[in-house]
Amino acid sequence: MARPSQSAQRRKQLLPVIARTFAELGYRRATTAELAQRCKVRENILYRLWPDKKAMFVAAIEYVYQLSADIWQRILSEGDGKAGAALRLLQYEAEHYGESGLHPIIFAGLSDTDEPEIHEALEKMYGRFHRFIRRQIAVHRGDKGKRSSPDAELCAWAIVGLGNVANISRELGLLTDRRRKRLFADVGSLLLDGQSR
Repeated sequence: MARPSQSAQRRKQLLPVIARTFAELGYRRATTAELAQRCKVRENILYRLWPDKKAMFVAAIEYVYQLSADIWQRILSEGDGKAGAALRLLQYEAEHYGESGLHPIIFAGLSDTDEPEIHEALEKMYGRFHRFIRRQIAVHRGDKGKRSSPDAELCAWAIVGLGNVANISRELGLLTDRRRKRLFADVGSLLLDGQSR
């Protein structure tokens, strides 16, 4: 097995700092000078690792996805992989959603979807979230052996939407932490089952 290159290791090391900087300042306000300063490296080091600021931002979007995916895989591995997995994930998100503080990266990216690379990165990220959630819904419903409406694909998009609403409510102070948790727990459970209780 080939060892990861030093550049790949260095990118992995700096990416959390870069992501936090983009989350705080947004894509437009975060300069490469600021990114370098926060990473405690010279700008030319960043340019050796990424071709430009846009590539750094695209990597930060991927980092947002990967952070969630790693946590979700850990939660799934703690159970039997089937029964209750979707509920465990939903309960985790109800309790911890947005704790990383990286959701502003997505908001910043949405304002720059005219940039093809950013558009593609966001489309890929949302598609991956959707496919993962849809699979969990299908497994959850399959365990219960019942047909549900709306279908798992639509419910998965609605759960992705719950995440966006939770982030917006956090940013604007529209819901308390308690109400945001209820949003995930109550509405999310309805969507998992695909029918009202």
